[in-house]
Amino acid sequence: MSTPITSILPSVFDVRTYGACGDGVTDDAEAIQSAIDLCSESGGGHVILSGGNTYLSGPITLRSHVTLYVQSGSKLLANPDESVYTTSAFRENKGEGTVWIGASDVEMVSFDGGGVIDGNGVSFMGKELPDVYELKPFDEVDPRPHLLTIVGGRNIRISNITFRDAAYWCLHLIGCKGAAISNISIYNSLKIRNCDGIDLDHSSDIRISNCHIESGDDCICFKNRREYSEFGPCRDITVTGCTLVSTSCAIKLGSENVDEIRNIIFDSCIIKASNRGLGIQNRDEGTISDIIFSNIILECRLFSDVWWGKSEPISVTAYPRASCESKDGSWRFPPGETVGRVGEVRNITFANIRCRSENGIYVGGDTPTKVSNVRFVDVDLEINKTTNFEGGIYDCRPCEGEGLIRGKTIGFYLNKVSDVFINYSRVTWGGNRPDYFGNAIESIDVSGLTVANFEGEPAN
Repeated sequence: MSTPITSILPSVFDVRTYGACGDGVTDDAEAIQSAIDLCSESGGGHVILSGGNTYLSGPITLRSHVTLYVQSGSKLLANPDESVYTTSAFRENKGEGTVWIGASDVEMVSFDGGGVIDGNGVSFMGKELPDVYELKPFDEVDPRPHLLTIVGGRNIRISNITFRDAAYWCLHLIGCKGAAISNISIYNSLKIRNCDGIDLDHSSDIRISNCHIESGDDCICFKNRREYSEFGPCRDITVTGCTLVSTSCAIKLGSENVDEIRNIIFDSCIIKASNRGLGIQNRDEGTISDIIFSNIILECRLFSDVWWGKSEPISVTAYPRASCESKDGSWRFPPGETVGRVGEVRNITFANIRCRSENGIYVGGDTPTKVSNVRFVDVDLEINKTTNFEGGIYDCRPCEGEGLIRGKTIGFYLNKVSDVFINYSRVTWGGNRPDYFGNAIESIDVSGLTVANFEGEPAN
């Protein structure tokens, strides 16, 4: 006989006690919120979604010292009614989604239990096309809910749970300090745009470990959004032991960055079937520095032009953001400014990386001083044409101009950068070599290039 969950966990608040139906049809948000509020007011504990049930819910707000415990076999499912989502995920910028599960200025909030939290993302989409879902039009507020948004959190713990089908970003931590995300799975649709896996925004002292993430947009992304600029830099973060699949970029730093992104380590990860592997994409006045990528195996391939990226296994870029009129254009530049400017990217290391891709590594900036001290040590790159999508393109969007650089596919393409080191590395070419496959290394306006113990020759 199994042991009742109430005898294992202290201070249990079962949402069914507060009126939740768990029938997958009735909106249980009010009952769930009552359990959360009472749990926090009572000093903390576990709010339980149990019984192998599906709990449909509109927006709920987490409180300090509460663990949302979705028991194995149970599911928390987002209400598909767009009208219930009214709180913007980005404050006064209302064009980039709303909040489903939210929290502000909380501490000791946790997720656990082995169950599923489902964003019901497809319900918020338009027509399904071969490679993407259409986005529904909206006037001012984009009703697509972000799955989890925590602002100003301290000591957040997210573990042993599955997140799936986010309609917009999945896990968004803003101004959080001392968080740990471990042993979770995220299964987002590979056809839904903007459904990032984990976004750390102005957050510090974070650990991400042993996670599996599949996402149509970036799997793991660090940034500093302008809407939350008071929270300071994104720094002191480790990511280890994760497997990632993305129709866009598996690991990305940027593009939104109004502060500092620094002191970050990515280690022992596997990237599969992704449009871009490791991306540093600075487009704003902030800086990105002191980043280490090590012990990574990655495989990239081309996708349709709907998605950003052109199968670059590694891309390091610093270009001013394009000036444009869009739903959120006024939030992209500093107040009163209409032209972008970009900060430096420096002290970046790639060590013991194994790459298979349809494209090469791209490192570039708008001037040679913007990207500097980039080191490649024991980077092994095999380039082979494996899909029918157009190649010979590097994707530098969003930046002024088209943002797409067309030409030869190069193993290491270095464009207006300084102090690049390529040591103990190799470029090889597969059996399918179109005419646009080019040289192993090319450099344009590069100051300080050191190449040692390198193996590689032209493709044709």
